[in-house]
Amino acid sequence: MESESSTPIKEYNKTQRIVSGIFYALIVIASLVSIGGVVWTFADIFLGTTGKFEMFLALNLGYKIAIIGGLLAGLFFLLVFFYGLFKKTSKSLMVFIYKKRELEERYQNRRGVKIVVGGLLISLIVIIVGFVLGPIWDLITGASEDSESIFTFLGSMGPWVLLVGVGTFLVIGASLFMIYFWKNGYYLILRLLGGLEKEE
Repeated sequence: MESESSTPIKEYNKTQRIVSGIFYALIVIASLVSIGGVVWTFADIFLGTTGKFEMFLALNLGYKIAIIGGLLAGLFFLLVFFYGLFKKTSKSLMVFIYKKRELEERYQNRRGVKIVVGGLLISLIVIIVGFVLGPIWDLITGASEDSESIFTFLGSMGPWVLLVGVGTFLVIGASLFMIYFWKNGYYLILRLLGGLEKEE
């Protein structure tokens, strides 16, 4: 006896696949930059902030080949790793970004409700961004005359590369969070509004 699964399969269009692919590509780039920043920072710590290229040129041909081969092996290993995760991760991103929420019919075409709820969500997002940006700004510029900014600790290229990678991760995370908060927050606020109307 043959049985067929009754679970509906969510189909995504080309644009949705492209958007999830862009987010995944940004995650991969941020990961590679962050890993490169960590390696570079350790090299700055143990080998010094300057003179690394001269030290490399002073090595014999065998060591040069081994170092280049090691760097390429690490890079291609990471690329294979991320390629293997592409299908699963991009699908998870599509589910996360484009999860469909069914609204009650009475709220679907009410422009006033959409404006009020949208304004509330934008205000909450602005508050969250402000609380996150405040400490970061103090860290960059220095909270007072006696405090030092983060630039005083970035005396070499390694920490700068690491900072770019981590910053890219933060931007991606903030973008995904705002998308999730917008879609799910809109749905939850309308559900709360519906509950209040039923109690009247």
